[in-house]
Amino acid sequence: MKEVSFNGLLIVTVVAFTAPIVVATIRWVKFPSPVLEIIAGIAIGPAGLGWVKVDPPIQILSLVGLAFLLFLAGLDIDLMSLKGRVLQLSFAGFVLSLVLGLAAAAVFQSLGWVRSPLFLAVVLAATSLGLVVPVLKDANRLDTTLGHLAVGGASVAEFGTVILLSFFFSQSRGSAASKVVAFAAFVLVVLTIGVALPRAGRSVRVNGLLIRLQDTTAELRVRAAVALLIGFVALAAEVGLQTILGAFIAGVILSSVDRDSRNHPTFRSKLDAIGYGFVIPVFFVATGLRFDVHALTANPSAILRVPLFLLAILLARGLPAALYRREVGSRGVFVAAFLQATTLPFIVTATTIGVAIAAIRPVTGAALVAAGVLSVIFFPSIALTIAGPTKTATATTAIQAKRPRSWSVGRI
Repeated sequence: MKEVSFNGLLIVTVVAFTAPIVVATIRWVKFPSPVLEIIAGIAIGPAGLGWVKVDPPIQILSLVGLAFLLFLAGLDIDLMSLKGRVLQLSFAGFVLSLVLGLAAAAVFQSLGWVRSPLFLAVVLAATSLGLVVPVLKDANRLDTTLGHLAVGGASVAEFGTVILLSFFFSQSRGSAASKVVAFAAFVLVVLTIGVALPRAGRSVRVNGLLIRLQDTTAELRVRAAVALLIGFVALAAEVGLQTILGAFIAGVILSSVDRDSRNHPTFRSKLDAIGYGFVIPVFFVATGLRFDVHALTANPSAILRVPLFLLAILLARGLPAALYRREVGSRGVFVAAFLQATTLPFIVTATTIGVAIAAIRPVTGAALVAAGVLSVIFFPSIALTIAGPTKTATATTAIQAKRPRSWSVGRI
């Protein structure tokens, strides 16, 4: 048996360790550490210095990182907050994003850049909820009408794009009817578990056991969460759906049933530690290792795709923010537009799937990832500039000027 080498994984983990330090200490670096991790992956990978390639250890941890990324994204979804006017506007905005995305995709298909317009429309309709929340929190606007609408819009977009990608671009090659049956079976199991888990959690014996073993070496709550994640990933794969759907739904279910954190205040931070402290950075660095720089720089038309895709993202996710005008005014519309157009994790995930199933070419995938990176670098800063300082933010300007914004190193 050939001995497995961990040298490449060692370099990847060193990059993952270094990236947030660079972001936190170098003043002019104003973007989240995953962006630097992707760039570093390109630099040390086959397209750069050639130090590392995606070998089995990196591949396995990258897949786990992808699952954890979607799991924690689902955990961020607060279904209880999606109601009334917020839900109406968020859903209408998402539908409008899909329509605008289809229009843009039709143009790109006519240029020969895209094989599946629906696939690109789904990608263009995505938003990174994990970045929208910390940006609004830094601007002291998370609990405002603007904050509720922006978070609601991002939540619906994240939920909707994962569902659509999994249903229309699943691993199953059967007919539409067989996909509907598989999806229905998956939903039935999800609903069954979603009903059963809260009942089990209300059991005095089960709850007592969880509390007794949650902060020991057993870490029972963490083990239960990981089992739920792996179980839904396996279930999604078994019925022919994308595994990202299983990971995302596992997070949504856990978020719904685990609403009382008084008995376990450190549970979520433990899950964040596993995800953002270990496996998710491996996924982002591995994304850089796979990045096809040669395909992107082979000719000027390939490079031209990057700004055009960036513009398409801004139009598809930004224009629907006009629906919020009556609630937040013109300035709030522009702030929400740039926040909703900030996206990277879903683009990275979707392009990996799209290239694998031949929905897009590798050069298109590379251009979409590059556009997503640029959206993360520029759009939040533009949104904060348009928003201007709040009274609370003005009072703490001197303190904040001495350190980078927390979103620069937070989850994305």
